Amino acid sequence: MSAEAADPGAPLRRRSRPRIDLRRLGRVALLGPVSRDRLPDAIGHVAEAHRAHHPDADLTILRRAYVLAESSHRGQMRKSGEPYITHPLAVTLILAELGAETTTLTASLLHDTVEDTEVTLDQVREQFGDEVCYLVDGVTKLEKVDYGAAAEPETFRKMLVATGNDVRVMSIKLADRLHNMRTLGVMRPEKQARIAKVTRDVLIPLAERLGVQALKTELEDLVFAILHPEEYEHTRALIAAAAGPDAPLDTIADAVRGTLRDAGISAEVLIRPRHFVSVHRVRRKRGELRGTDFGRLLVLVTEDADCYAVLGELHTCFTPVISEFKDFIAAPKFNLYQSLHTAVVGPGGAVAEVLIRTHRMHKVAEAGVVALGNPYAQDHAAAPQTEPSDERADPTRPGWLSRLLDWQESATDPDTFWTTLRADLAQDREITVFRTDGGTLGLPAGASCVDAAYAQYGDRAHTSIGARVNGRLATLSTVLSDGDTVQLLLAQDTASGPSPDWLDHARTPAARIAISGWLTDHPDEAKPTPSTMTSADPGGPGPAEPAVPERAAQATAPARTRSGPRATGVVVDGRDAPVRLAGCCTPVPPDELTGFVVRGGAVTVHRRECPAVAAMQEIGRAPVGARWADAGGRESDAGCRVTLVAESFGRPRLLADLTEAIATAEAAIVSATVEPPSEQRVRHTYTLQLPDAAGLPALMRAMREVAGVYDVSRAQRPAPAD
Repeated sequence: MSAEAADPGAPLRRRSRPRIDLRRLGRVALLGPVSRDRLPDAIGHVAEAHRAHHPDADLTILRRAYVLAESSHRGQMRKSGEPYITHPLAVTLILAELGAETTTLTASLLHDTVEDTEVTLDQVREQFGDEVCYLVDGVTKLEKVDYGAAAEPETFRKMLVATGNDVRVMSIKLADRLHNMRTLGVMRPEKQARIAKVTRDVLIPLAERLGVQALKTELEDLVFAILHPEEYEHTRALIAAAAGPDAPLDTIADAVRGTLRDAGISAEVLIRPRHFVSVHRVRRKRGELRGTDFGRLLVLVTEDADCYAVLGELHTCFTPVISEFKDFIAAPKFNLYQSLHTAVVGPGGAVAEVLIRTHRMHKVAEAGVVALGNPYAQDHAAAPQTEPSDERADPTRPGWLSRLLDWQESATDPDTFWTTLRADLAQDREITVFRTDGGTLGLPAGASCVDAAYAQYGDRAHTSIGARVNGRLATLSTVLSDGDTVQLLLAQDTASGPSPDWLDHARTPAARIAISGWLTDHPDEAKPTPSTMTSADPGGPGPAEPAVPERAAQATAPARTRSGPRATGVVVDGRDAPVRLAGCCTPVPPDELTGFVVRGGAVTVHRRECPAVAAMQEIGRAPVGARWADAGGRESDAGCRVTLVAESFGRPRLLADLTEAIATAEAAIVSATVEPPSEQRVRHTYTLQLPDAAGLPALMRAMREVAGVYDVSRAQRPAPAD
């Protein structure tokens, strides 16, 4: 399960036990079952590996499973020439070396019996129980006779659904594919390439997500050798040339051992060679390889606290490369992986990467979910369950698997499922975002608020109108980062649907399938994007006002600007000239005022904070003092006029709801303008006539309470040149 398995001709690295001899086992298997008082010789390697992890395991059921598998497969031969029984034996040995428990090994011995022999699932259930039967059924392929070209994608769908209930199904499949890849050389090149591509696109990402690095790395090397033979051979030559007794990592490893020994820290320091694909990636990243690039130091300790003690000593006694430090203990990866990563400069200036972890972390890093043993056998009634601080709440049902199972139900077409599955698994990193109710959402890196909406609300997310990310308003297209807090905003109108633009921002299959399905089912009812919103708002106009076009058009002709001191309720200092209120800021009592003389001798009055005031003063225009006519700050006759800007997310009935809120406040719309939309945001500008300026705060509150509106403010646009 390491890099040398991908290259039988390469020098063997140090291993705990020799590789299984398939030809010898084939001869042993042909001898048939043995007496009941001992295990068949053919599974001696399996028993030895299993007892290394589970000393008290009862091997009786393994013997029974082997006897059934051997007798069922007797006479069948693999294309490589060995008896077929050697394949389930090899798969079982792979899992045994990873530490799988007895039930998994039993099912792996039987995993091809229902598919390739006369044994039925009922027989497996009768002899070995429901648990083994479920695992065997989960990895049994669907017949091409029944499914045709859809057999492979539907088999994977069936397998993934089974994995959702028991992750051991996928463990067996991964070990099965690893052994098949090891013996793929007997097949035609085109079939080798097809199997290798499926392994690359589906099985390797699944091994990564389940944390089974030992299987993942060897599968990567085997795929690399088949799909990129020239680059593989070049990498193999580089590794062979770098091998030698005076490797730079040996010197640094000795220095690290001495440092930790002097500090009184008990630790095991190993040199961990990189596998072929890892070396290839480093070469592509850095160009010329250094002597220390062919491996990494692995420091194994007993307790979590010792990991940080080792880190402190290394960073104190060696020069650390700070940019290489990562703490996956405090923040584990989504696939159970925990470790401290750092890099230090050793003697002679050589830089070595260092991994620091406990022995338990190392076991989980290599075997992933397989290292959990049987996660379904806990006695919940025996004692209160305490969740370890360094594990996920439910490692048997990780978030990515739950999401996959959710969206696969909507992908009824096998081609859609197969394409979407590959795309989903190509996203190799996961982030966690927090909901305002204290829950969390697991999403792939690059996910947007659209993805978060469908992950949290399902089909209810069709009515999404925006979000708050870390307390700030954001559009649905906003890309989320790990640790963000997100609050999704939904419209009150449950009949509304998604915009086609959302597909541009959706990364998760669940979101894309749901959006596409709604758009397909409602070809004439898709939520219009802001750029296409017109007066044909689905909700119609508000009850007290006529419909207002939303295309930067005037709803009604602007009223004439009122002039003269009595008309405006404004008095200017030292002048008896016509006075008009500036349309750029539409001052109302009790705004502080400033005036400027314009052409014709009239005085235009602005709010003091209006941008036009600063612009006038910059070009040398002298301000004129202005104030409201009466002490109460109220106009003397016909109310006041004000321009308000409403910022909102586009949705159906938005215009009707806004005009209704305005009408309820007894304000008349003088004119209305809607600017071209930007990122699903709509900017409305209303010039309104109010009976009394005192009603302005209530009007603005009423407009803000309209669903989808996130801000209402007084206009601050530049004034036209006078």
